[in-house]
Amino acid sequence: MAPNLLGESLALQLTTRQSDWQVCLRPDGLKGHPQIVIWSLNKLPSLRALQREVLQLQERWQPAPLLLLLPADVDASRDQLLTLTAEGLLQNGDSSKLQEAITTLLQGGRTVQLQTVASSSEPPPLGLAQSLLLSGLQQISNDLKVIEALLNPPPTAWLLGLLLEGRCRELRSARSLLLWLWGPLQVGLEDAVPLHTPKEPSPSSAESTAITLRQRNALAVWDSIRERLDGSVQSGLSNATGRLLAIEGLHPDRRRELLLALLQQLDQVLGRLRQEDPAPAHWSALQPELRRQALTVMAGSYVQIPRDGALQPVASTLLASANLEGNDDELPDPASMLLPLLADQPVLVNGQLLPADDPRALLQLETLVSNWLVRTAELIGAELLEACGEWPELRRYLLGDRLLATRELDRLRNQLNTQLRWSEWIERPIQLYESHRTLFQLRAGRIEPLVLTEPRDQELNSLGWWQRQVALLLETRDALSPQVQSLLRRLGDLAVVLLTQVLGRAIGLVGRGISQGMGRSLGRG
Repeated sequence: MAPNLLGESLALQLTTRQSDWQVCLRPDGLKGHPQIVIWSLNKLPSLRALQREVLQLQERWQPAPLLLLLPADVDASRDQLLTLTAEGLLQNGDSSKLQEAITTLLQGGRTVQLQTVASSSEPPPLGLAQSLLLSGLQQISNDLKVIEALLNPPPTAWLLGLLLEGRCRELRSARSLLLWLWGPLQVGLEDAVPLHTPKEPSPSSAESTAITLRQRNALAVWDSIRERLDGSVQSGLSNATGRLLAIEGLHPDRRRELLLALLQQLDQVLGRLRQEDPAPAHWSALQPELRRQALTVMAGSYVQIPRDGALQPVASTLLASANLEGNDDELPDPASMLLPLLADQPVLVNGQLLPADDPRALLQLETLVSNWLVRTAELIGAELLEACGEWPELRRYLLGDRLLATRELDRLRNQLNTQLRWSEWIERPIQLYESHRTLFQLRAGRIEPLVLTEPRDQELNSLGWWQRQVALLLETRDALSPQVQSLLRRLGDLAVVLLTQVLGRAIGLVGRGISQGMGRSLGRG
């Protein structure tokens, strides 16, 4: 279904490439039931009307899959287009992509190729305090971007590099202090300035989404996720989380090998769980062995490096000293990631239960897998930095050039330890009290944070005494902030009354007396 000229052109291109295909441009010319229905849109109607038409077409031509060809300029975001239930979405694609999409759908798969423009919605009117907070955060973010651009690549002058890094830390501390002091102003402003990952309102930005499923089952979903994550890791990742990462200290080749090894081990563990027991308890028991295997692959089974005058194997020495039994408390429940990939269970996305092959569900599963990937690599990376502190010859093999110096390595380790303590004692109780969870996702060649809101009362109740005091302090601030704001408002009203009614009238009386005295003096003259 397409306009006449466009439909005839597409039909000619398809039949030229595939001589055994038959394309029908009108329903009355069909002989039998079609294998696929293609609808080309030159203008996108309202999403509700489009969704209604899609459902009617699917009901009429069932079980033939539906492929929507969308124009280049679409006044809709990626998330809005993904709500369409069509098996295929192709935006501004050429004839080769169209042929690939048709082949994928005929084989029982799904395909999504979108290049949308996500425009920010109109922000609500802000008060004076909220405007000042937002402008301050935006100015800090702009300064951080400029300094990060100057640090990538690092400057040759070491003093300049130290000054820029110190300025970055000052700006991040100032941002955290602003959010801590003016947190109650976040009410009604979550979209403009989230509490833990502030973002300034930006102009429209392009989003590219490419998803291809060969089949519509859990195994095909995992293959697609692994292929997408593998491509992200191969292209190189930059840190956009706003915090230090242990894997940043690794050599880029070692970092890439570690992430790819974890992906490979995850694939093997998922295959083992499909055959044995997909219970989360079994998954947790396999984590230490998974980390050991990934560390062995990254270090190399036959690599030997001198230590104290004798060659020692890197992998076995690291395994003997590293503690890979630890857990990251910020990892979500593994059942939400495992059950859809193993038992093909539906995924809860924004209050809707969607099949795992739905693009929205697949993107959420990809976020969960990338979060596990980064956090597991962080656990291993911290142990590698610890080992390099005791084995100087190992630094040239595992670490970047900047960390060859003992001072730089110790500085990074101390900063990571300080960040860990601050996160455990301050940030984690705040996140638990606010029901927030920070996930790390691989997106556009960067590691980005994603803050989710989910109930975490059970974790909050299991906190220690100090963490409970932090949560109690937040509750006290929330309870007292309305009274403090009311007191300040009343003090402001009192100041206005004093300035206008008392001081203003007094000044007026004094001025009137002066004018009358000057008039009498002039009369006598």
